[in-house]
This record gives sequence, structure tokens and C-alpha cells, in this order.
Amino acid sequence: MIIHNVPVLEDNYSYLIVDESTKEAAAVDPAEPEKVVKAAQQHGVVLKFVLTTHHHWDHAGGNEKIKQLVPGIKVYGGFKDNVKGCTDQVDNGDKISLGADVSILALHTPCHTKGHISYYVTSKEGEDPAVFTGDTLFIAGCGRFFEGTAEQMHQSLCVTLGSLPKPTRVYCGHEYTVSNLRFAVTVEPDNIKIQQKLSWAQQQRKAGHPTIPSTIDEEFETNPFMRVDLPELQEKVGWNSAVEALREIRQRKDNWRG
Repeated sequence: MIIHNVPVLEDNYSYLIVDESTKEAAAVDPAEPEKVVKAAQQHGVVLKFVLTTHHHWDHAGGNEKIKQLVPGIKVYGGFKDNVKGCTDQVDNGDKISLGADVSILALHTPCHTKGHISYYVTSKEGEDPAVFTGDTLFIAGCGRFFEGTAEQMHQSLCVTLGSLPKPTRVYCGHEYTVSNLRFAVTVEPDNIKIQQKLSWAQQQRKAGHPTIPSTIDEEFETNPFMRVDLPELQEKVGWNSAVEALREIRQRKDNWRG
């Protein structure tokens, strides 16, 4: 499979997932549908369906328009989220096929919204899988707890997404990486891997390049929200439970002005 990122709005990412043998493609969160359709044309692929991670306008707001631009296109979205333009609801464990070789597994990752879905995508043997995490998991960060609890975010990040194979590529919904890593340094000032990734991310952005993808492995090394199961991190933030540490770090991030 090939993955193309399509920058949209101010700092969002839409994506094209392409099955190479059939040139069939899925669009993830096409918030600016004209831009996504144009990208599909430029890459010579045929859009078959939309994968919506959650109901917020900057992710689902282009669904109705893309249905006009691509007649008959299916729009998938979580059944607990009121996703605009949704034609086919998905729940945890549902599978979708794309072309000949691409398989997509819906993972319910609630908290940012109650019906948030992350899409785990696998292809031919030997290819690293990918996961499209919307606003649940960011590179070195996580989404705000708009419709859920710290318990849910811990389950979504550390259990559901954390149990995916370590080389799984992480494609998130926003370019927040530099800011997230600058905050992560305040949580773990002596974590060399965070400092190294921050330096790399700053260089990427300065050159006009994206910081996606990350990997699940990298997130366990540099994302404070995915490191809360570590006793040393819990100690740093004054708690002895993963969920309380996660809640504490999220509150600090909400109030952090960087």
C-alpha cells in the first residue's frame, strides 16, 4: 500500500490509502474534499470510500461535499459518533477491504469523542502496518478529553493502540508535533529521546516537511501520555497509578502555554 498525506485547513492532515495493484483508494478525514479529490487524480487513483475518525467538523465536515464530487462513494464512521454524511457505521472489530491487498480494521478509541474510531491498516506480508488515529493519538500527544475520561484515554492509547505491532506507522489528524514535544520535555526533562525527536521535528517543519508518520514504538519512547504505565513517570508527576498520571499530564497540557 501507498499512503499520501494531504495537508488541509490550518494544521489538519487528510490521507489517501492506496492499494497498489488496483489503484483503488480510501480517503481519511477529507475535510477539504476538493483538495483530496484533486490529490487522488494527481496520483491516478480511484476513490472508493471515506474513513471518518470522528464527528468534529475539521474531520467530518467535507463528507457531504465529497459525496457530491464522487457519486456513490461510501462514508464510514463510528456508530456512537454522529458523523456527518455517514453511509456505513462501524464498530470496534469491523473490517473493510480496499482493492486486492489492503485490509482495514476499525478500533473504537473513545475519549476525545465517544465514538472515535482509529483505523488499523494492513497490506501485503513484509509491509509495516499503519494506523490512522485522528485526534486520539498525536505524535507525542493525545486529544483533549471532550467526551470521555482519563480511564477511557488510557484504554484507547495504552491498551488498544499500544497493543498494535511496534513498527506500526502512526498517522494522526494534526501537525502538533513540535508543540507536543516541547511540552513532553517539561514532563521528562532528562528523556534524551524526546530531546532528539524535538530537534528532528523542528528541522522537519523548518524545511516545510511533515513530522508524520511516527511509530507505536517511538510513541512509547517519547509520548508522555503513552508512558504512564512506567512507575518512574508516575513518580515524576506525583501519582502511583497510570490513569491518575494520565489525568495529571492532560490537565498540565490543557493549562500549558509553552
